[in-house]
Amino acid sequence: MKLTKAQYEEIAQFLDRVPPTRQSMRKLKDRFPSIDCSTSKKDSWDIQELIESQSQSTLLSIFSQEYQKLIKRTHIKHHTPEATETYYQRYLNGVMKNAASPVLLDLANEVDFAPSLMARIVLERFLQEQEGLIPSKTLINSMLRDPSQIPDGILANQVYQCTVNDCCYGPLVDCIKHAIGYEHEVLLQEMLLEKNISFLAEDQLRAKGYDKTPDFILEVPVAVEGHIIHWVESKASFGDECSHQAYLHDQFWSYWNRFGPGLVIYWYGFIEELDCHRNRGILLKDCFPTDIVTL
Repeated sequence: MKLTKAQYEEIAQFLDRVPPTRQSMRKLKDRFPSIDCSTSKKDSWDIQELIESQSQSTLLSIFSQEYQKLIKRTHIKHHTPEATETYYQRYLNGVMKNAASPVLLDLANEVDFAPSLMARIVLERFLQEQEGLIPSKTLINSMLRDPSQIPDGILANQVYQCTVNDCCYGPLVDCIKHAIGYEHEVLLQEMLLEKNISFLAEDQLRAKGYDKTPDFILEVPVAVEGHIIHWVESKASFGDECSHQAYLHDQFWSYWNRFGPGLVIYWYGFIEELDCHRNRGILLKDCFPTDIVTL
């Protein structure tokens, strides 16, 4: 679904008051059940009507993006030597009193920091104390993915609790995002095949030596809403201003430069003011277009 910038900012402000926990996300889904967006054609909505009109996936995508922005803004203060030492000592004191309690998870929620990132800080400090050296990122990532590798059973359990209860960060969330992204790429491929549109997929383009490639290059261009399309990119997320500008810089303009004009599908919607580059060759949609014109 497309939102105006003002509507999106209202949703973002509303979500800013909701704690970033799975329980809160369930409450959001219960409070704002998914309805057909097409049933509402009002030009002016209040915030309650606006949020109720979003699909659950769109709402959760916006929720995740806004929380990640918050973490980026506050990331530095949690990584100072003083903060790191404070968190580590609070962890040690907490598990000494009750090793079965979710000490790290409670600490992360108390200081408004992502549980998986809190687990990373304490794990890195623990390994540094054990080995006397700063552990590699590869080792840290491996232990976060598989806490059984951590040479301390209590800490392993604490890290596991953080990763399974983190709704926006961590290896579990990364796997879910990857699976959702792949699912939508497969869906897009099936739609292209159904329309008998000939294409080259990303893996085929990589085999030909391309480094930066969209998901699909159309072997014969098509027209969508009067615009010629040479490629299609799938994004299983909501297109907000921050993410879209990053995609433009890192991906879309590179695709345009190499392959010509193309189409980006934000499956969970986008801010409609961002669809301002059509004449320059970047078209945005929130679903697979139904009015494709082929040669």
